[in-house]
Amino acid sequence: MTVDAVKVSGLSKRYGLHRALASVDMEMGPGVCALLGANGAGKSTLLGIVSSIVRPSAGKVEYLSQGKALRGGPGLRKQIGVLAHESFLYSGLSALENLYFWGRLYQVEDMQERSVSLLKTVGLDEKAWTREAGTYSRGMVQRLALARTMLHEPSLLLLDEPFTGLDRTGAQALAQALQEAVTRKAVILVITHDLESIADITTHVAVLRRGAIAHETRSAGYSFAELKDLYHAHSE
Repeated sequence: MTVDAVKVSGLSKRYGLHRALASVDMEMGPGVCALLGANGAGKSTLLGIVSSIVRPSAGKVEYLSQGKALRGGPGLRKQIGVLAHESFLYSGLSALENLYFWGRLYQVEDMQERSVSLLKTVGLDEKAWTREAGTYSRGMVQRLALARTMLHEPSLLLLDEPFTGLDRTGAQALAQALQEAVTRKAVILVITHDLESIADITTHVAVLRRGAIAHETRSAGYSFAELKDLYHAHSE
């Protein structure tokens, strides 16, 4: 069972008197969808609801496989990889121990080989692999969190500002990892202000403004200049 499409219908969310989302409709398929918008537009709330971490006030999210809706539960959760503001790492465990912990939960095969390969992919210094994560810099935590997110090869990747804390080498490594996920037809939703890093791999753009979809298009690919123009034209 894999997720090959996500359909969002009439999604709304209120926090008290504050309206974070207002009847959002959108559908995502394989490839990279860039979710753009100014701070406070509702991007993280939308990603949180799609990840099932946040409960909507109204509307629904459907996870589809070959046109059929998937039921919730452990099987579906295994298909979702989430990178949010919370790293979901244990500070008292090393990088390898963190990945082994999550790998056992997701029943990852060849866990040691997979963990080592991912730590190299995200560019975490090998000297840090056996150090406690609580001693890491912000960028190192981000790299390990990315490895955790991709460990079980989820078919639905939800990434909230994944390039934060990464240097240019790390950003390039992440972009390459996303391209590999695209090759295996993963559905990828990315919130980022680093438009240069997702240029050329993005095929779907949705812009949120004050909790509503202000613009949505699909293309064979978007250049950095095109993404920047769309952001400025529709988010402000």
